[in-house]
Amino acid sequence: MAIFLTGESRVMIQGITGSEGSKHGRRMLAAGTNVVGGTNPRKAGQTVDLGGTGVPVFGTVAETMAATGADVSVVFVPPAGTKSAVMEAVDAAIPLVVVITEGIPVHDTAQFWAYACAHGNTTRIVGPNCPGIASPGKSNAGIIPADISSEGRIGLVSKSGTLTYQMMYELRDIGFSTAVGIGGDPVIGTTHIDCLRAFQDDPETDAIVMIGEIGGDAEERAAAFVEQHVTKPVVAYVAGFTAPEGKTMGHAGAIVSGSSGTAQAKKEALEKVGVRVGRTPSETALLVREVMQRH
Repeated sequence: MAIFLTGESRVMIQGITGSEGSKHGRRMLAAGTNVVGGTNPRKAGQTVDLGGTGVPVFGTVAETMAATGADVSVVFVPPAGTKSAVMEAVDAAIPLVVVITEGIPVHDTAQFWAYACAHGNTTRIVGPNCPGIASPGKSNAGIIPADISSEGRIGLVSKSGTLTYQMMYELRDIGFSTAVGIGGDPVIGTTHIDCLRAFQDDPETDAIVMIGEIGGDAEERAAAFVEQHVTKPVVAYVAGFTAPEGKTMGHAGAIVSGSSGTAQAKKEALEKVGVRVGRTPSETALLVREVMQRH
């Protein structure tokens, strides 16, 4: 089992002929992902060579789905075109869209997210500004390196791409069911809570790692959800313990107001509900090891 992305997933790439789409398409195929097609309205009918595999190019998401049975789209479209790309995927009712693009205006993300909600949330959006989803040994949709970890029983949800990679690498001997990079923008689709719920329901995930960062209240909300609904052990890391107060850091979402949103406040909220919180990524990995040894 894995959440959201499985070995049966049929993946298409919006923007498959661009440099990022084709480069990561080759990587995804090499990782065993079932990449079945992609879109570029100007190059419909052509085939793109992804490392020796010819993948057909279509004009629209709906045409790709009709021809290939695609049920996941990975979006490698420049920021200016991302809103219409995601809306097109929502119109086609594809079950999952993974938006890798960073630098999308927040009002564009708010619009395509509201559009998905208005269409009954039939399309799950992961991202934007995220590394994607990896279910090691099964499928890889996005830019998470496929060779840094192994298949196992840890579930990972993370706002940060690089910390996703570090955690997967440090725990590569234990391995992961699925790692979901949800992105660090102020407005995102799938949240920590969505992933916590899915991992709680996944019989092949034994423990959950949650990586957050300063700013906003997503981690505090996740803590409340863990208290009410999650029985599996959860270990967390909050990036930004050393960040100066009152300064907006790196990710667009990392805006701290007063004491809410600080790493310490998040750590306290999580620990209050029984989540163990590491002060560094490596300490967090050690806590996960302890949890997995007990299971």
